[in-house]
Amino acid sequence: MTQDIYPVATLSPEKLDSLRKLTHILYLLYAIFWLTGGVTALVAIIINYIKRDEVQGTLYASHFTWQIRSFWWSVVWGVVGSLLLVVLVGFAVLGVLFIWMLYRIVKGWLYLNDGKPMYANR
Repeated sequence: MTQDIYPVATLSPEKLDSLRKLTHILYLLYAIFWLTGGVTALVAIIINYIKRDEVQGTLYASHFTWQIRSFWWSVVWGVVGSLLLVVLVGFAVLGVLFIWMLYRIVKGWLYLNDGKPMYANR
């Protein structure tokens, strides 16, 4: 028998709907961060950390973890790619980073739309 690692939290339907809408908005903020010079990603990561406790015990917790990890890994690889621009390899790194972030945002948003957590039971 497997244990569900995302048990249903004892939150009202209104609160769960509010958290679902917030998670959609956060994906939108991450999706447009390329157009805003990263400002919307900074807003999104701050909200992720402020609201993280509220989503514990819901499937939205996995989406917050997914978003937070995506943000920090994109920062790391963005810095590496920027430093490597001097030797032109940085363009490839930043290109791969763009594709990787696009994948992470699309996959997360689709899973959220389907009401699925980001990480399967392990």
